[in-house]
Amino acid sequence: MNAGDHGPGLYVELPLGESGRARLRELGSGPVWFAEPGTVSAADDRALADADIALGNPEAARVAEAPRLRWLQLASVGIDGYLGLDWPVLGRRLTVTNLGDVFADPVAESCLAGVLALHRGIDELSGLRSRGTWAKSVVRPRLRLLSGARVLMLGRGSIARRLAELLGPFGCPISHFARGSGDIRTPAELDARLPDFDVVVGLLPGTPGTSGLLDARRLARMRPGAVLVNAGRGSLVDEEALMSELSSGRLGGAVLDVTGQEPLPAGHPLWTCPNVILTQHTAGGSTDETARVIDLFAENLRRFETDAPLRNPVRWARGF
Repeated sequence: MNAGDHGPGLYVELPLGESGRARLRELGSGPVWFAEPGTVSAADDRALADADIALGNPEAARVAEAPRLRWLQLASVGIDGYLGLDWPVLGRRLTVTNLGDVFADPVAESCLAGVLALHRGIDELSGLRSRGTWAKSVVRPRLRLLSGARVLMLGRGSIARRLAELLGPFGCPISHFARGSGDIRTPAELDARLPDFDVVVGLLPGTPGTSGLLDARRLARMRPGAVLVNAGRGSLVDEEALMSELSSGRLGGAVLDVTGQEPLPAGHPLWTCPNVILTQHTAGGSTDETARVIDLFAENLRRFETDAPLRNPVRWARGF
């Protein structure tokens, strides 16, 4: 315990330096307990059981068994690990919020960087440099322009909106697949329109409805030479089918921030599949990532203490 015991107790399970810990101690008037992810002890379990608020991503079973917990601020956008809990019952006492738009800027920038790297040959040229190979006459004729490329975004959340802004100067016509709010709303419409796009960007949450959405049949419907970006969930894409499309040269490339297995095992064929950029689930990262997380938590803590609506509440019935 690191503070007085007058306010709600806070349990924090995040990798933090002393400056981050000091800032969190200053935010409230109650006790604060810190645990390191991956090294949780029995004492940490007792602290979580005594806490009113938690920040981080404690194991789902531990969250369900914490009797006093009233609010969990996740340190992620994804909620996949918690979907199996009994939320109709647990949700009566526990509110869960996620990071919402905290990662919109960095993820959108990573998506743009990956697409540009494929279009302009940066990834290929970097590999040639590491081997000391000069291949100007081979690479230069294959370089493509992003300007004017037709882009389909699977999703219409904060990352999709930010990426659309970044693509503005490139003059890219942009469409969205989003049930109820996109210009493409149904799977049948998606099937019909997929061949129209030069770039397809997956930004959907992980739900039963999005799992396997880009299966072998839909990947085969994508325009020849098109680029696929996936920065949502690895479950969106049939990776075997994607590797087949890339190895044959029919698709122009893929930027994968997320994969079906993470960490991606040594020897996995995605490591050597042609025209793939693997960003290893780093797209949300930035030098101020921790500060962004604490900023959102601080705002939500003020709201929690004044009974105001919290930002980014998880809607369990919809799965995100």
